[in-house]
Amino acid sequence: GSMTAMTVFFPLDTARLRLQVDEKRKSKTTPAVLLEIIKEEGLLAPYRGWFPVISSLCCSNFVYFYTFNSLKALWVKGQHSTTGKDLILGVVAGSVVNVLLTTPLWVVNTRLKLQGAKFRNEDIVPTNYKGIIDAFHQIIRDEGVLALWNGTFPSLLLVFNPAIQFMFYEGSKRKLLKKRLQLTSLDAFVIGAIAKAVATTLTYPLQTVQSILRFGRHRLNPENRTLGSLRNVLYLLQQRVRRFGIMGLYKGLEAKLLQTVLTAALMFLVYEKLTAATFTVMGLKHSRKH
Repeated sequence: GSMTAMTVFFPLDTARLRLQVDEKRKSKTTPAVLLEIIKEEGLLAPYRGWFPVISSLCCSNFVYFYTFNSLKALWVKGQHSTTGKDLILGVVAGSVVNVLLTTPLWVVNTRLKLQGAKFRNEDIVPTNYKGIIDAFHQIIRDEGVLALWNGTFPSLLLVFNPAIQFMFYEGSKRKLLKKRLQLTSLDAFVIGAIAKAVATTLTYPLQTVQSILRFGRHRLNPENRTLGSLRNVLYLLQQRVRRFGIMGLYKGLEAKLLQTVLTAALMFLVYEKLTAATFTVMGLKHSRKH
């Protein structure tokens, strides 16, 4: 589900990342940004970094879903789930998977995805990696092993993003299932989209800071040292507001909403269909009626 959805809407994430990291790129509509990237960098530029991003996303989401549902099965134990329990389980699963395990992968993926980009900001230091392994090697050699966990602090806060998403999704699903036997494709698509839209809008400023920290190639001091410290989170938020106003914290939100909402909706749709098919094949659907 994750791989299908992310592949379809991957160019939207490329546009979002350019707007977040490259501060001097003028805010435009998402189609205009994509056309600009294609014109300057080639037809396949919006899909740059597709393979490492998809690989990490699939692993992350697979373990997240597995952890979430395993914890839910252990805690609920046949009882009715609640919104509060879904939120707590989402936070726990997100902390273990998205932060502690996958941050180094996302740091490398962010840099590979932006490699070769035509930046407007002269303070950005370009990268020159030959691939995933070489990126890991250069980051550890030049910046230290802790640089692989750049953006961990905002990432810890951002575990509330999937937690809020699952809380709204599961809550909406329970309400619908009180009125009907099962969700339709449209039901899963709509409530998945709404859940992700709410979570994305509430946490977007932290996502902007997270992207900048992961990229870690801004010069933000007289010594021209590259950014890589968690202590810069508040500084980045203040600078963003000072230079662009409060809306500077939401630069690229249009592309992010389009990408994440459509991706999440399609992911949940595929997820529900595969789950239903699996239950049917295993003969569990019949046993659930008794």
